[in-house]
Amino acid sequence: MEDGQTITCDALVVGGGIAGLQSALDLADQDFSVVIIEKDLSIGGKMIRLSKVFPTLDCSSCITTPKMASAAHHENITIYTWCTLKQLNENQGMIRARVTQKPRYVDQDKCIGCRKCEYECPVYIPDPEQGGFCATKAVRIPFSNAIPQVAALDPENCMLCGKCEKVCPTGAIDYFQKPFDFVIEAKTAILCTGFEMTTIEGKPQYGNGKVPNVVTALQMERLLAPHGPYNRMLRPSDGMEPDSIAFVQCAGSRDKSMGIPYCSRFCCMYAIKQAMLLSGALPLADIYIYYMDIRAFGKGYEQFYQTAKAMGIQFIKGKVGRIEGAENGSVAVRFEAQDGSGVTTENHDLVVLSLGVLPDWSPEGVCSISTTDDRFIQTVQPSIGPTLTSRKGIFVAGAAAGPKDIVDSISEAGAAAMEASNSIISHGR
Repeated sequence: MEDGQTITCDALVVGGGIAGLQSALDLADQDFSVVIIEKDLSIGGKMIRLSKVFPTLDCSSCITTPKMASAAHHENITIYTWCTLKQLNENQGMIRARVTQKPRYVDQDKCIGCRKCEYECPVYIPDPEQGGFCATKAVRIPFSNAIPQVAALDPENCMLCGKCEKVCPTGAIDYFQKPFDFVIEAKTAILCTGFEMTTIEGKPQYGNGKVPNVVTALQMERLLAPHGPYNRMLRPSDGMEPDSIAFVQCAGSRDKSMGIPYCSRFCCMYAIKQAMLLSGALPLADIYIYYMDIRAFGKGYEQFYQTAKAMGIQFIKGKVGRIEGAENGSVAVRFEAQDGSGVTTENHDLVVLSLGVLPDWSPEGVCSISTTDDRFIQTVQPSIGPTLTSRKGIFVAGAAAGPKDIVDSISEAGAAAMEASNSIISHGR
């Protein structure tokens, strides 16, 4: 692809997570041409990084990887990763997107995914795909089932030793690769830009991320995953098997002081899921969940919650006010119990924070589309069509419109694909 090139298609899907993949596949199976643009090095979104899904406890990778492969091999789908959406306009019923392809410093057409560059690279850096708990190389394929299977070089950590270039059998390493822009013209677009979590560093009452053995929910997903950093459940600071583990709910959500007055919706359920998985991995460990309210809103979710209680997981109704480091790497959790016992402090070996959920993409300066007060994309007629936005021909699905679990995201993706197909047909194929 060349700088300034224009690509035409029937539908543009922004985001290659589970919602974006489902929308793209639904449209492609109707014989529409679809282009997916993704900001990460691989498609798959948050779901491919999870261990299991609730309430069935099915393997997350076993669900997501086939969809990733189906999209990558579908004759009607073209995928561009490591991209930034610079502008998205709707003019006379046509969508025009200006996209910047960021440099991988690896020629995607030449790379064969052999990973020889990764094996030869002498630079070790914390692996973001494993929660920073283990190391990876400065040039690497992001993770084992990433799509595309193309390496990328981290220019901030590369020491320009040239070893990767020398060992590459196809000459794919390109230290001088530069970003370039291209244009996508489509008849419709679906925004599936997903969510991000608030940062652990921005919470002084929880230690600003400096208290050892306080981890985020996404880091816990990696600790629980069979292909995680340690291959077993260990405490990050010293490799000890924790005997007491606590989950702190609403660690950012439903709190105006942190800028997130709303409920992040699926935190209760993933905390219960992780607690159940921990109970299986560490059957002798004591597991606690500090909560304000348990919101088990979906099919089978209430039974999932009741099963967790029956397994011995202890639910403590109370708001955690402060988390501090204690002796021997333990964590002191100070909370006000709602059973009338007042303010109490309990020590745990490991604490997991259920952080708040924020939109992963802002249309500000990119697309003149309406957002809500909480900065998620606004659905203008939720009772008629939950995927309709303020711009004709542009639809939204998944967590881009608000906190949503996987089941609801996939359902919305199908609805968005239906609306998009109607829009394409109205243009005339």
